[in-house]
Amino acid sequence: MDYFRERFPDVKVIVHPECTLEVVRKADHVGSTGYIIKTIREAPSGTKWAVGTEIHLVNRLRQENPDKMVVSLVPGVCLCSTMNRIDPQHLLWVIERLEAGQVVNDIIVPEPIAGEARLALDRMLQIS
Repeated sequence: MDYFRERFPDVKVIVHPECTLEVVRKADHVGSTGYIIKTIREAPSGTKWAVGTEIHLVNRLRQENPDKMVVSLVPGVCLCSTMNRIDPQHLLWVIERLEAGQVVNDIIVPEPIAGEARLALDRMLQIS
């Protein structure tokens, strides 16, 4: 974040609340995915944005807002090879498997990480 602020003094930093507390505290804007999309979409032409969220969303925002500079807050981030699979077809497939009693891609998160994640999710749901 400091790199972007030094290089582009007029850059606005917008992040998802799941970022680290240090990043959230330094950001100009913090909000949900919908908030990030709306804020950048409605921003004046020519504004500069460093975005702290999933890279595919940052790339989509860049394409949808060619009149603005939109970059990832972490430019060297590794692309998540499966994030783009969260679409209606794959969601339906997972729901159908669950309905049939089959858990697909079971992920087990150890405590205390799971407890902290639950707390973060509860806080996000309270804001909605």
